[in-house]
Amino acid sequence: MKTSANQPSARYEADRTDPPAHAAAVTPFPTRPTEHRQSAPVQEAAPEMVQQEHGDSSKITPMKAGIIVAALAIIGAIAWFAMRDPAAAPAAAVGTPAASAAPVELAAVDVSSVESRVLSRALPLSGSIAPYVQATLKSKVGGEVEQLRLREGQDVREGEVIARVDTRNLQAQYDREAAAVEKARADLELARLNRDKNRALLDQKFISQNTFEQTESAYAASIASFKLAEAQARVAKINLDDAVIRAPFSGTVARRLVQPGEKVSPDSEIVTLVDLKQMVLEAAVPSAEIPSVSVGQKVRFRVAGFGERTFEGEVQRINPMTSDGSRAIMIYIAVPNPDSALKGGMFAQGELMLNATEPVLAVAQRAVRDEAGVTYVYVLRDEKIVRTPVTLGPRNKGDAFVEVREGLSPGDQVIVAEIGDDKAGAVARVRKSEPTAAVASEVARN
Repeated sequence: MKTSANQPSARYEADRTDPPAHAAAVTPFPTRPTEHRQSAPVQEAAPEMVQQEHGDSSKITPMKAGIIVAALAIIGAIAWFAMRDPAAAPAAAVGTPAASAAPVELAAVDVSSVESRVLSRALPLSGSIAPYVQATLKSKVGGEVEQLRLREGQDVREGEVIARVDTRNLQAQYDREAAAVEKARADLELARLNRDKNRALLDQKFISQNTFEQTESAYAASIASFKLAEAQARVAKINLDDAVIRAPFSGTVARRLVQPGEKVSPDSEIVTLVDLKQMVLEAAVPSAEIPSVSVGQKVRFRVAGFGERTFEGEVQRINPMTSDGSRAIMIYIAVPNPDSALKGGMFAQGELMLNATEPVLAVAQRAVRDEAGVTYVYVLRDEKIVRTPVTLGPRNKGDAFVEVREGLSPGDQVIVAEIGDDKAGAVARVRKSEPTAAVASEVARN
């Protein structure tokens, strides 16, 4: 019986010293210790099992790592949803109110009222500038050009010699005609003497009436011959004078078309002369706008190269017919140019100031904003900023107000200050203007 009593213990010791191969690869599942153990072998094995359990728990198995990663992912998803939607916040933060954006503070000068105003309408126009007085001087006689000293860009005074044509032949012709005048004068004097003598003889009855009439006719012919000679002499003198080309007005040489030594014929172009002190702007205006255009209206325009300098002129003439191939009518604007800054052929862009219109609903141009082809304003309604699209009339650069045709009503408060592009829907308040120090002191004294 003793031997059989020790058999289980010996078998247990054998199992401890030489465990089976399949048992070494399996991790024992920890069991909850019980208060009552009935068998001694189990009590002896408990310390060894506890030691084995503590040794294995210090290692992280793949299953535990997966559980940890899944838990972290769930926590991150919950945090992301809580940040994205305040309603998904933890229960502890449900009772706290969300922070609201601060209202936009506006001064009284940052807001403008929409109301009826009388606006001066302007018509945009463009055109080229040309000298009001310009001429191409031509030779009136034929011959060789002897003198031509002026070149392009040089100024001349009225009456100054510009060119001279060879005058030797013309001088000889004039001398011949002058001699013919002297001969005709002598013949006329002789005819006058014969007429006077024959009249005395007729009175004394020494000659007949027929003879006296022949003498009277010869005298009349002498008068006609003298006048003819004088006329031919004047023509020769004119030709001689025309050989010298003089400036008909003070101006500047724009083109020189011949050179000294060239032979010219009558009507050959010599030089082009312009006067830059007075310019004219030729601009086309739609025929539908002509009823609003009248002589004397002011025009403001700019020319490339002069920066912000503005030139002024006034309508001087209106063409009575439309231009060929279009429905536009040319108007001519006189432009003073005392410093000769403007040159012929320059291109001008400006606007014609038309008569004032009837009162129209107007909004400040500073309140108008453009984005992607859409024109809008920010309106202050019920202390909120509302983005409102509008339809405007013609907009003139430099004008404080512009006609508004759709989108606004009289009395609307529009924001003229720069508040950014992300304030639509925000709360806004207008600060009341504070009294100045002088007013405050006066109120305090009273």
